[in-house]
Amino acid sequence: MKEQKQKTKKFQKWIARGSLAFGFFWGVFFSYSAMRESIPDTIRIEKGEAEKFDFNVPITAELEQEGMEVFGNQSPKVDKDKITLDLNQSFSLKSQQQGNYFMSCKLFGLFPIKEVSVEVMDKAQVVPCGVPVGIYVKTDGVLIIGTGSVVGSDGMSYEPAGNLVKSGDYIKTVNEQVIENKEELIDKVNQCQGESLILGILREEEYIQIKVDPVQTEENEYKLGIWVRDDLAGVGTLTFYDDQGSYGALGHPVSDMDTGIKVNLSEGTLYEAEIAGITKGEKGNPGEISGVITYLEQYKLGSVDENTNVGIYGKLERMPENQQQNTYYPIALKQKIEKGEAKIVSSVSGKRKEYSINIIELDYNSENKGILFQVTDPELLNLTGGVIQGMSGSPILQNGKVIGAVTHVFVQDSTKGYGIFIENMLQH
Repeated sequence: MKEQKQKTKKFQKWIARGSLAFGFFWGVFFSYSAMRESIPDTIRIEKGEAEKFDFNVPITAELEQEGMEVFGNQSPKVDKDKITLDLNQSFSLKSQQQGNYFMSCKLFGLFPIKEVSVEVMDKAQVVPCGVPVGIYVKTDGVLIIGTGSVVGSDGMSYEPAGNLVKSGDYIKTVNEQVIENKEELIDKVNQCQGESLILGILREEEYIQIKVDPVQTEENEYKLGIWVRDDLAGVGTLTFYDDQGSYGALGHPVSDMDTGIKVNLSEGTLYEAEIAGITKGEKGNPGEISGVITYLEQYKLGSVDENTNVGIYGKLERMPENQQQNTYYPIALKQKIEKGEAKIVSSVSGKRKEYSINIIELDYNSENKGILFQVTDPELLNLTGGVIQGMSGSPILQNGKVIGAVTHVFVQDSTKGYGIFIENMLQH
């Protein structure tokens, strides 16, 4: 009995030591991750302007020296080709040369933490818009959204493309002949007369070829059992335009509604849009704007040339009729953004207005969810319940500057939303 108690005590000691060790390593890991996240992956400064930073972490950083000046509460060590900084103290960076620099960060000057890109950009100013636009895009290739079974002319059920193609694949060629839309795909399939087809598929970044045997369903009609799409349309919000007539909108990509995957764009058009109705956001239902798009030449605003993770971009041929404001605003880089009061610009009421929000958190490393905010404006809360689908791209203003744009809504709380830093949209 005594021997058993001794074994139990030893076991308990090992458990205690193990728990202590686990807690220690978990604490180290958590601290390491927290320090990594406290430093942005990218730091941007405007050419000729001193930008202040205050990270408060025990990290030493080595920054490329050429063309870079450092000010602040510390005396940085300057070598021939690098500047050594203590990130536990505040500092300011300034450069008269536009370009990209790199900063290597190490814990206590010994353990690598991360590599930071330091970008010096020209001063920018844009016109914040906040007006609805219709977006129409054609896919680059025929987008596969799923597969299914088909009933052959013999009455049997077949799934010819099952386990061969995937949602999100793009059909680029049939028997090595380029196709551009689903009508051309249907023609090629019907012309095969039951012979096997070789589909040229773009899957993510890889081009592959897949052999598929079409199924005859009727006389001179064959099917692959593939659901496809070659165009998309919807309503979003125009964020800004610059003095060159270039615009940015949405703050996130145009994605396929079924696959959720960013659409590979071949071409697109921006149209004027009219708000037809509003579904108010509620818990579990984000709400949405219903819009009317007229696909006529006189309603065309411009082209959609790029579909990126941080928005869509193109050239404006003319301004929307409901864009009454054409004043240029300076932008604020993310280190200048403050928690607290700000405004979003939206035309959900039928008129372009500014609505009050409160910025809750800032995540400097997020691509398009860097600004967490809550709608506080009673008028907007009464009209929409907060942030709803279709408001993506609405500009966010603070202290007379453009700081970002609305990108996402909280499904469980429509009063909250995410925004993207304007610098990320400008550096797409």
